[in-house]
Amino acid sequence: MAATDSAPVAAVSAGRRAPVRVRVGRTRKGRVRAGRSVINVLLLLFSVLYLVPLVWMVLASVNAHASFRLSVPSPTTANFRHVLTYDTTFRPMLNGLLLCGGGTLVCVVCSILAAYPLSRFRSRLRRPFLYTILFSTGLPITAVMIPVYSMFVQVNLIDSMPATTLFLAASALPFGIWLMKNFMDGVPVVLEEAARIDGANSMQVLWRIVLPLMWPGVIVVTIFTFISMWGNFFVPFILLLTPEKLPASVSVFNFLSAHDYTQYGQLSAFSILYSIPVVMLYLVLARRLGGGFALGGALKG
Repeated sequence: MAATDSAPVAAVSAGRRAPVRVRVGRTRKGRVRAGRSVINVLLLLFSVLYLVPLVWMVLASVNAHASFRLSVPSPTTANFRHVLTYDTTFRPMLNGLLLCGGGTLVCVVCSILAAYPLSRFRSRLRRPFLYTILFSTGLPITAVMIPVYSMFVQVNLIDSMPATTLFLAASALPFGIWLMKNFMDGVPVVLEEAARIDGANSMQVLWRIVLPLMWPGVIVVTIFTFISMWGNFFVPFILLLTPEKLPASVSVFNFLSAHDYTQYGQLSAFSILYSIPVVMLYLVLARRLGGGFALGGALKG
């Protein structure tokens, strides 16, 4: 009888507790859904705030009466016709490509050569040097421009595009070394040891073994370095004096002061053209990032 009576009691108790568990589960699911809804709404608001300036730039570029306010445009192509000239767009864009392209090339090559010994060799100076690089990545460029300008004047390098290119590369070098070293750490040392057994020296191991395996990392450093240089206004504005040598990042300033008012339509058209090289570089190089690091199967056998 005791066993028979305990079964209904257990069933009744279980039947009473089941709705409580269902209610608790529903409450938790409701809270999770409410939290996700709030997060989605916040992300949507941030996306709208980010897209509004881009929408304004596109609409203002084809607006005959563009202003600071976002409005329906009066369609025209006059803004692009005014900026598509050699002095306004093509020469500054060419100057920017020479400065940023040359600086990126120098920075990437030097970052590879500096990151390899930091990644593979151990020394007492390795950790202090890495800390120095980490500190240099957070140093604002405006803090060093006064002594740099004074040095450029003393050595007669002011208004020199090659010297400005080298300084842009040097200013981006700490960030490039830090990133390149982290990417290089992911390449197995076993592959290098096998190449050394076959008679390869350090440079052959670096260029034929390490770089092909960390090529996506090199592309990432290249993209970030070029973007940071392409949008740099302060350095070429201080170190270059001749208007014919100024890049597009500095010449865009002309639209803000011409004729004592801002030419919003031409400024928007020039901004769209100014962003094309960065977008093209990303689209061309991003295809190489799809496969990630080609380390799969490298250690088989």
